[in-house]
Amino acid sequence: MFDIAQELKNLPQKPGVYLMKNKDGEIIYVGKAVNLRNRVRQYFQNSRNQNPKTRTMVPHIAEFEYIVTDSEMEALLLECTLIKEHQPHYNILLKDDKTYPYIKVTVQEDFPRIFITRRREKDKAKYYGPFTDVLAMKETVELLHKLFPIRKCKKNLPKEIGKERPCLNYHIGQCLAPCSGNVAKDVYAVYVRDAMDFLEGRHDTISKRMQAEMQEAAENLEYEKAAALRDKIMALRSVSQKQKMDNMSLQEADVIAFVRAFSECLVQVFFIRNGRMTGRENYTMMIPKEQSRSEVMTAFVTQFYSGTAYVPKEIILQEPLTEEEQPLLEHYLANRRGSKVAVTVPVKGEKQKLVELAYKNVSLVFAQFGEKMKREEQRTKGAIRQIQETLGLHNPLHRVEAYDISNTQGFASVGSMVVFEDGQPRRSDYRKFRIKTVVGANDFASMQEVITRRLNHAVKEKAEGKTSSFTRLPDLILMDGGKTQVHATEEILMQFGIDIPVCGMVKDDRHRTRGLYFQGQEVPMPFTSEGFRLVTRIQDEVHRFAIHYHRRLHEKQSFHSVLDEIKGIGAVRRKALMSHFGSVAQIAKAEVGELLEVEGMTIPSAEAVYAFFRGTERATVDQ
Repeated sequence: MFDIAQELKNLPQKPGVYLMKNKDGEIIYVGKAVNLRNRVRQYFQNSRNQNPKTRTMVPHIAEFEYIVTDSEMEALLLECTLIKEHQPHYNILLKDDKTYPYIKVTVQEDFPRIFITRRREKDKAKYYGPFTDVLAMKETVELLHKLFPIRKCKKNLPKEIGKERPCLNYHIGQCLAPCSGNVAKDVYAVYVRDAMDFLEGRHDTISKRMQAEMQEAAENLEYEKAAALRDKIMALRSVSQKQKMDNMSLQEADVIAFVRAFSECLVQVFFIRNGRMTGRENYTMMIPKEQSRSEVMTAFVTQFYSGTAYVPKEIILQEPLTEEEQPLLEHYLANRRGSKVAVTVPVKGEKQKLVELAYKNVSLVFAQFGEKMKREEQRTKGAIRQIQETLGLHNPLHRVEAYDISNTQGFASVGSMVVFEDGQPRRSDYRKFRIKTVVGANDFASMQEVITRRLNHAVKEKAEGKTSSFTRLPDLILMDGGKTQVHATEEILMQFGIDIPVCGMVKDDRHRTRGLYFQGQEVPMPFTSEGFRLVTRIQDEVHRFAIHYHRRLHEKQSFHSVLDEIKGIGAVRRKALMSHFGSVAQIAKAEVGELLEVEGMTIPSAEAVYAFFRGTERATVDQ
């Protein structure tokens, strides 16, 4: 038993990360601290000084863990990693985790290349971006290769010079063919410098040089060359016009603003590079309702820039960072960039207008999708709350597991388990069970076997310190059936000493969902309510999942014995076991000593049979 008071005394006075867990061992919050002892103790002191989020969370804390780090900076990085990995309920979660592409110029090579990459490495190359509009970026690179004859190949130059003939790009005028030794390194470098000037917005310099070359070509009667230069000048002017922003003095910055409603938050980021708006992007965040606007902004900045996002010279925010986090974040951002990063919240001037523009844009997007977000909230979390209220349950329902049994005249009986979290299916946690100990169409006994195996795994993995989809127990169990299935499940829960409410999903004569069976009586639900619709979706899903698995087994073989599933038990031993015991049910009850009485059985094979029917193997079969 975890003794919180005793464990608080054992906390070290060092920086680190702490993980709060509920009674099921689920991580519900991840935080960092300069001093673990002082920070974690604050959660269990007088609640008057706590914010609403902490007051809501603390009653659900059953235990905690901590990881000591060498510095607060390391704690910040570890905190970000653990939040992304575990997605705790009481942390703010950035749902989008995108890697934006860059345009890379390999200036460290003798004959540089220009191409698109999503990896920003420490290789002395020059990177431009990130770009949110991938299509526009690809068009830019294509235009670069048309304007400047720079190689696209990956040849190791000058080592491979002269080994092959020039490729097609040379013959169509889009490469100088340095691979053949046709161009000197300093001449090639001029074109690379022009390409970089183009990417950095210095179009006038390139245009003037091209105009001089065009004039010279015309005077020398080289009209084809002059026409080609004219087309390049026109393309340059067109691109320059598209990229120009009126009165933009800001060179490099990200501008961040957001709108929030319910547990959803929509964030918009403007990317400004080299005095131009290179793109904008929207991000969705899941936020506890008790979080302040500063806490939301702090969580976004922390998670957004902890990944692959490029860190600009300046980050312009709609809301300030929290006072306790701002110094650490500024230090962290500077480390990532390699130079100082200015984090500002402007109140006037050009920067404030940019923030206002970002806010107006994100408000427009939210107006388009806000109603959809509201409906989704009602359809999922709102529906879960309705079910909780209908059943009169005090604890909130986050995780719901539903079960069903499927067979054909007792053949190939299978069980299915589907999981819904906050009203949405969590398909990665779905599980299938091949019934092992029950012969014939006995749904009561089959359900008891499924529930027993499911709980055995939870108990075993928790004792071993493992974590999987079985470790966390549900807040509510739903059975695809009525009184019989509910009682079968309640008996097993009682044997394990586990208290979880169990409901039956009752159907009418037309096999349509009618309501819930709970605590000995049928509980009606309005057919038009979101709670009823969610119950219907869950019932349809668990039935579909069971039928699909059963059909797969039925198609695989027309005759089957559950003994086929036991490793080390071949056809001869299966026949001997059935001859000796008469049925699978009797084999399942046999002890190791009794199994050894069967002809041909060895100690390992007898132990394998015994372990199989005691549910010590994985309960997830044919996943």
